[in-house]
Amino acid sequence: MFTLIKNAHIVSPDLEIACGSLLVENNKIAAVSANEITAPAGAKVIDAAGKMVLPGFIDVHCHGRNNFDFCDGSAEGVQLIAENKLAEGVTTLLPTTLTVSEEQLAAALSSIAKCDQSRSCRIPGVHLEGPYINPKCAGAQNPAFVRLPDAAEVDRLNAVFPVKKITYAVEMDGGVEFTSAMLTRGITPSCTHSGAKYSDFAKAHQAGLRNLSHFCNQMTPLHHRDIGLVGAGLLHLDVYAELICDKLHIDPAMIKLVFQTKGAEHVILITDAMRAAGMPDGEYDLGGLPVLVANGAARLKDGGALAGSTLQLATAFKNVVEVTGLPLKEAVKATSLSAAMSLKLFDRGRLEPGFLADIVLLDKDFNVCNTIVGGVELYTRC
Repeated sequence: MFTLIKNAHIVSPDLEIACGSLLVENNKIAAVSANEITAPAGAKVIDAAGKMVLPGFIDVHCHGRNNFDFCDGSAEGVQLIAENKLAEGVTTLLPTTLTVSEEQLAAALSSIAKCDQSRSCRIPGVHLEGPYINPKCAGAQNPAFVRLPDAAEVDRLNAVFPVKKITYAVEMDGGVEFTSAMLTRGITPSCTHSGAKYSDFAKAHQAGLRNLSHFCNQMTPLHHRDIGLVGAGLLHLDVYAELICDKLHIDPAMIKLVFQTKGAEHVILITDAMRAAGMPDGEYDLGGLPVLVANGAARLKDGGALAGSTLQLATAFKNVVEVTGLPLKEAVKATSLSAAMSLKLFDRGRLEPGFLADIVLLDKDFNVCNTIVGGVELYTRC
């Protein structure tokens, strides 16, 4: 089966073609050209009409959407979230859990395992955010369920559905050893909700830590006597930093600083979206904690701490381009390639022959128009 996308503004890491063609054969990209490609017999033809054609977005940190949360344990909710993420241009998703009981986590993973991925974005595994965090840095996580790093618990959960990434606090007892244990299992360790000193980070970095979740949020700030986790992320250029680029979680000047310091190839755009994403303002909950959403900003009802976001990745991409002034072929690295590399998913994140045909089309205002997963058009808006 062939699909030809013509009259396309092709944007891929280190590649930009103002008007070109892209040919898909079955589930992979067969050719990318600045010239017109003749459509094979029987090929589906999509006229991009000048729209941007990019690698499908990868969201490694998303809790929910459409008034569902992955921790609800609802198979119906998981399916709805995974299908509606296509409207955001997301082709690979890591459903992200919360700091809750093991029983609730197991139920959540069981519901995720039931998702029909032939109708949704790809789900190669889950992201456990917690429960092994610092209770003093819980933020919008429920401190009642915080516990010490436990590789055996992760193994039990991994048997229900693959765990691909885990966010934890490296300074907790056993944190450094936990880093090594996760790497031996093929799970990406990532630190946040942490009060770690730079010395704590350095030990975990030596053990293989290369990721910091929602960078700058719920982690030790930069200080001239101890650079903390923020300083560590800026200093160590081999560390991937997740950013919630809604201009609320991270100030535009900080967004610009992070990109200038690290380069887009080591920044991962995330939504950290909660159940209110795609929904009107109102009252919701996150892990059992009441949340008020006003003007799209989600905050705990008690205390006002930010409680995830309602952000979509196309908007995050637009914000980055506007704030940093980076060329599209650079900024696009943060939407997919960096996430793919951090998770060792080497078959996606570029529009090149041999890569998965996971593709998103955006109009000039960065609105998602079409989403293609494995060569199959699963979402069409315009």
